[in-house]
Amino acid sequence: MIELRTRIIVGVMLVGLAALALFLGNNAMWLLAVTAGLLMMGEWASLTNAAAFGRTGQLALCVPLALMAPIAAGPGLLAFGFILGVTVFLTTISRNIKFGLGAVYVGLPIMALLWIRGQDDGLLLTAWALSLVWATDIGAYFAGRGIGGPRIAPTISPSKTWAGLVGGIISALAVGLLLARYFGLPRDLALASPILAIAAQAGDFFESWMKRTAGVKDSGRLLPGHGGALDRLDGVVSSLPLAAVLIAVTAS
Repeated sequence: MIELRTRIIVGVMLVGLAALALFLGNNAMWLLAVTAGLLMMGEWASLTNAAAFGRTGQLALCVPLALMAPIAAGPGLLAFGFILGVTVFLTTISRNIKFGLGAVYVGLPIMALLWIRGQDDGLLLTAWALSLVWATDIGAYFAGRGIGGPRIAPTISPSKTWAGLVGGIISALAVGLLLARYFGLPRDLALASPILAIAAQAGDFFESWMKRTAGVKDSGRLLPGHGGALDRLDGVVSSLPLAAVLIAVTAS
């Protein structure tokens, strides 16, 4: 009970921080995204047996992250090119391609987030993309605990059930439809919400697999009740690039 209470309190604080950055605008969102990205890169180094290169990875990632700043080039092709360059650089110096790919794993969703926030309806679109992940987590948690049933992949994530997956999808769809009904979210995006819910769940499974491969329970100890930054943002990492693609497609 104490652990659940701690988890809820920290979760609410994180959502509040994200909401504050979202409403303050592009600069605040960039600052929060950069902070989270550097934390994730450090944890990624540990998960890929490259802890000795963690600081180097963070410093190298600063280059494309700086380019994404509103006062710089922004989240575009130049920043993406530097993300790929950092990937090659880190892979070369560490001789560890999994570690090198962390630049893409961390940098691409940040670029997607900042691109979404920079759209004409960026506030609404970003709120949609982020709230779907939170809704998926909440729906999956309560459906999985309340209904139980067969597990999806017990060797990777023993607690994840098919009921939880369906609960997460339904919660995400409900949030999407509410945003369409009361805030003008395009209906196509609202109906695509279950796709992002599945992507968020996939990100959760991927990080669980990474942790099992590394032989650790959590990616870090930064957040009481949640583990590390990667533990808290795994669904965001996997869903944001897809959200950006869906937004671009529906706008064309």
